[in-house]
Amino acid sequence: MVVWTDFERATIQNIFSKIDKDAVGHQALTRCLVVYPWTQRYFGKFGNLYNAAAISGNPNVAAHGSVVAHGLEKAVKNMDNIKAIFAELSVLHSEKLHVDPDNFKLLADCFTIVIAASLGATFTAEVQAALQKFMAVVVSALGKQYH
Repeated sequence: MVVWTDFERATIQNIFSKIDKDAVGHQALTRCLVVYPWTQRYFGKFGNLYNAAAISGNPNVAAHGSVVAHGLEKAVKNMDNIKAIFAELSVLHSEKLHVDPDNFKLLADCFTIVIAASLGATFTAEVQAALQKFMAVVVSALGKQYH
């Protein structure tokens, strides 16, 4: 069980109340697919992913990025029960989609970068620590089925 400090809980809730989840999700998934091109293999039905411009302009990437960001928001609202919240997604990604669980960490890092850019100077080291702890819990929850 994860223990959240009042600061961590408030910080995570504050971040997700400020960011444009659709834009951040799109940017984070785009960044992941560009920086780590091997992750594209899971998105074969998305169409043109041949270069950064195609990925960024792909409406399927934007839509899925939004889904992921809103999924993170669901975790924010259930911080004491993240593993249960993502149990079905863990099974789906493991058994049906066969996603390498290391990719969850890559996408989490991309979310952190995009959120940092979005928040600017307010993204302090303490804020980063809280966000990275939250993202590590999410990554662990998504990878639970793999263990």
